[in-house]
Amino acid sequence: MGMTAHDPQFAREQRGILRWFGFGAAPRSDELEDGNAPGEAADIDPRERQRRQLLTDIGSFLLTHRLEVNLYTLAIAHDIITGTDHRLARQIEARVGAREPVTLEWLEEARRGAGQGDGAAMLNALMAKLETSLTDFAETTGTARLATSEYNSVLEAHVGELEQNSKAGVAITELATIAKVMLDHTRKIEQEMSRSEMQTRAMQSNLDDARRKAEMDHLTGLPNRRAFECAFDKELEAAKEAGEPLCVAFVDIDHFKKVNDTHGHDSGDRVLKAVAQTLAKISGDKCHVARHGGEEFVVLIRGKKLEEAWTVLDGARQAMAERRLVNRATDMPFGQVTFSGGIADVFAYRCHRDALKAADESLYVAKAQGRNCIVFAETTAGKIAV
Repeated sequence: MGMTAHDPQFAREQRGILRWFGFGAAPRSDELEDGNAPGEAADIDPRERQRRQLLTDIGSFLLTHRLEVNLYTLAIAHDIITGTDHRLARQIEARVGAREPVTLEWLEEARRGAGQGDGAAMLNALMAKLETSLTDFAETTGTARLATSEYNSVLEAHVGELEQNSKAGVAITELATIAKVMLDHTRKIEQEMSRSEMQTRAMQSNLDDARRKAEMDHLTGLPNRRAFECAFDKELEAAKEAGEPLCVAFVDIDHFKKVNDTHGHDSGDRVLKAVAQTLAKISGDKCHVARHGGEEFVVLIRGKKLEEAWTVLDGARQAMAERRLVNRATDMPFGQVTFSGGIADVFAYRCHRDALKAADESLYVAKAQGRNCIVFAETTAGKIAV
């Protein structure tokens, strides 16, 4: 059960989160005067009071449900408290009434069910918007720099003509002087624009690097879950457009806990890398492999029917089962390292989330059947249109 607002621990954490928001520690009830809310002076601006109350309510929501403080959870708390997302607020109210926990995983599933993007999708949208803004700014700066350069060239030519004119009077001489000053200024502007253009290109490069790092699992070198979800959306649209089949599979290393317990986590990491390398060999333009989390991987295959996709994945399973790994630190063999999997035809389900669920359920069927095998998911009626 979550904390209540009367718990001493809650009060301490609430003061901490207010400091995180930049408001300092919230006073205790015995420190309040004139009936004001915590941290408010008697003459505080009503808008400021409202803003502080909103932040306090957001902090209370996150602390009560023990949710991590990040951009995603802050956005959810804001939408609930301000009434922006009535549907989710009602779902949370019902869940709390049933004494069930409000977890990050449940919130993500609830928002997906409402057709809203999760944290990864929100971050992708923000990054895409930033990339577009940087590109537009770079083009504008480049165009302005070229125009300034051309203007400088023309102005410089006219200044030279004026200075060489032996019949020039006082007015023309002064005009030449002014033109030279203008030329100096425009040269400086051109230099500044050139620097801005280079800085913008550098920012674009840094953003690309940040995107790659954010979408990479640093242990295995494979794309991570966030990258997979982006790839899934793109491949789904591509498959619909081209009228191609699309299959998704979940893969899980067999007895991985035993490897960690027997050989240690460093050796477990080596096994993860070995399985990742084996799966990476089947990846390509139409086959995406990613680490989904822990010892679980996810595979997306476009352009192959379910049986053909199964053959590709089962070939990787056989290749892994044939390898014999040895713990280099102890020379103790790991024994046979295998993985199990469940595979589903995405277009055999009402939505791609149902296909993911079916593949995941089939993975557990494969485990129950003895492991080291790939199991087909049971399809449902009512295929979605391609």
